Amino acid sequence: MSRHLLLLPAPEAEWAELPPEEHEKGLRSHERFHRDLASGGHTVVTTSPLAPSAEATGMRPDGKGGALVTQGPFTESVEQVVGFYLVETEDEPDLRRLCMEFAARGELIEFRNLV
Repeated sequence: MSRHLLLLPAPEAEWAELPPEEHEKGLRSHERFHRDLASGGHTVVTTSPLAPSAEATGMRPDGKGGALVTQGPFTESVEQVVGFYLVETEDEPDLRRLCMEFAARGELIEFRNLV
């Protein structure tokens, strides 16, 4: 059994301004993804949206034995990780296939193996 982290990047500012029907379309896409995962025998260990990156807190070494604490966002990227799935599977190729189908419906996804 292997575990995979499916990160969901999105342009937060654009996403926040989408009309309600686009958010509903996204919700239906995720519901279908859940059904597809279950039908394929893949186990969703946990999944969740994340609070906006502006609400994140970064903690880095300050070079003096302490920590520098800053408020986010921390990257210059237009896209931020807005949610994730942690999935357990015995069939990685099928999981990748389902992720590609999910992306083909207009969803952004980053597939990462846990080591």
